[in-house]
Amino acid sequence: MKKVLRERITYPDDKRLLVEEALAYYFPSGETYPQVIYEAMRHSLFSGGKRFRPVLTLLSAEVFGCESEDVLPAACAVEYIHTYSLIHDDLPAIDDDEMRRGQPACHILFGEDIAILAGDALLAEAFYLITSLQKGEPSKIVQVIGELAEASSARGMVSGQVADIISTGKRVDASTLDFIHTHKTGRLIQAAARVGAILANASEEEIEILSVYAHHLGLAFQITDDILDVVGQVEVLGKKVGADQRQLKATFPGTFGLNKAREMAKEAADRAVEALDKLKADTSSLASLARFVYVREK
Repeated sequence: MKKVLRERITYPDDKRLLVEEALAYYFPSGETYPQVIYEAMRHSLFSGGKRFRPVLTLLSAEVFGCESEDVLPAACAVEYIHTYSLIHDDLPAIDDDEMRRGQPACHILFGEDIAILAGDALLAEAFYLITSLQKGEPSKIVQVIGELAEASSARGMVSGQVADIISTGKRVDASTLDFIHTHKTGRLIQAAARVGAILANASEEEIEILSVYAHHLGLAFQITDDILDVVGQVEVLGKKVGADQRQLKATFPGTFGLNKAREMAKEAADRAVEALDKLKADTSSLASLARFVYVREK
């Protein structure tokens, strides 16, 4: 069994930069009317970040022999969907956050009305990007569309967001907490990995193995997020810490305590790496990503 050690792990910045370049290339011109909606979309899309989900798509595709450049439209679509979710999460009616990645949240600069529409537009643009630019067998493109639609629907991310809202201020059990985070955060992370594998023509068995990896990866990611909201630094995170506690959100540290949450994050990262043993391919990049998730500081 491969184990996750707390060591200095480097993030695949070459892949992040590739995503950044592609996002800049694909995104509509700032001259497109009405400019304000594109300005709002651009503000949130290009406010920085690790580009974790599209990077995962690229790495997953490479594991199965596909070049990163060949899946960039789909990878960028994943980032569009993620950014849409962040814009809506920050709204006063949901998490009421004023900062995101060290920048004012979209609704702070553009108003709630434009922010809502900017999120809506990014979600729709994600599917336009795939259908207009992603190359591949038609059946694979349809499969990718279905994967991302399900992950971002009430079957996935939205149900996690709703469960999060209705659980706020309540003491929840472990199964409810698991539901919130495997859907709100984990489902899109899992879809990001599956999309890369689908476009690289991985077998159904290989995709399912990768799904197990991504499930544990998503859990490790969210638990670490919860921990950083307690112990992280504002200058590093680019947003206020302690928001979960102030809003009485259901979190792993709040439910299990900080030390137990750290153990759970490590265990989830370990399980993600262990799942890769079943793939007959070089999965070192995916294993390194799981290690990074566990030791990251933002």
